Amino acid sequence: MINKVLRKLSNSLIKLVLPILSKIFISLKVNRRVINFLSEKSYYANNISDFSNKISSLIKNEKLIALDVGAQGGFNSDNFFPEKYKHFFEPIMLEPIAGELEKIKDNYKYVINKGLWSSKAKKKLYILDKRLGSSSFYEPDKSLFPVHKIKKKYYYEYDVTKTIEVDCDTLTNELERLNINNLDYLKIDTQGSEFEILKGIGNYRPLLIRTEVHINSMYKNVPEWANVLSLFEKLNYIAIDLKSIGSHATRIPVEADMIFIPNFKSEEGKNLIKNNEEKFISILLIFGQIELLKVIARYIGFANSDFINEIEDKFFF
Repeated sequence: MINKVLRKLSNSLIKLVLPILSKIFISLKVNRRVINFLSEKSYYANNISDFSNKISSLIKNEKLIALDVGAQGGFNSDNFFPEKYKHFFEPIMLEPIAGELEKIKDNYKYVINKGLWSSKAKKKLYILDKRLGSSSFYEPDKSLFPVHKIKKKYYYEYDVTKTIEVDCDTLTNELERLNINNLDYLKIDTQGSEFEILKGIGNYRPLLIRTEVHINSMYKNVPEWANVLSLFEKLNYIAIDLKSIGSHATRIPVEADMIFIPNFKSEEGKNLIKNNEEKFISILLIFGQIELLKVIARYIGFANSDFINEIEDKFFF
């Protein structure tokens, strides 16, 4: 009897207290901060695992060929995947700003001081010296800054300080010039040029593509993101990840990092993955896509599926 009374009393108190706490949390924006904190912790939860030995046994001494388009700061400078896996890659660094490439070129075997586009062309690059990473082939539009929740006192950081003319070519032509026959990982971070770059991919089919996507761009005349998604579909890729970049007034990200892999549900995609099973497993381990890897291993019938099923996915929703 006493327990029942206590339970009723506690339930009544909870019903009274929760709405009050909720209002306090909303006024302090605590809810969103907690959600963002947990989302970030969840996203990188698999980073605490170390799959280095397994990857070494899968690909032996072979390197994963990576093309880094927009290579300021060096390969994986934003630590999108754990530093401990960098040595498994052979990066090809592409950066159109000569001064930025000069800073990193001695650390890499392959460097390209050009821009990429859908065809051979000369393009005007808008340089933002105060935010060099925001330089683009597209001009910033300050009237759209409020959508990105950029405060007016920081608008000056997006001033175009100069323009330079950049020689551009297609991804295909540049890789063929280096005698690179296959590409395992493609990263594109070019402030709006992703669509034009992907149009020049030719017959190259990376096992994983990470690209910045502008859902609501702050640059003038950037192609709609639906065009990017449609192109990926034509190339027989599917999206597996979307991570928000920056602040936004909209209730979805205005910019995001998206990850695409070959469409394993199609015959073409299945064959591409199957013929590169060891590399594909290695890349998904590196990027922490454990649960999806288990699904694809079962769906396609990987030879290495036993050890995959034993891996614990630490990502949580």
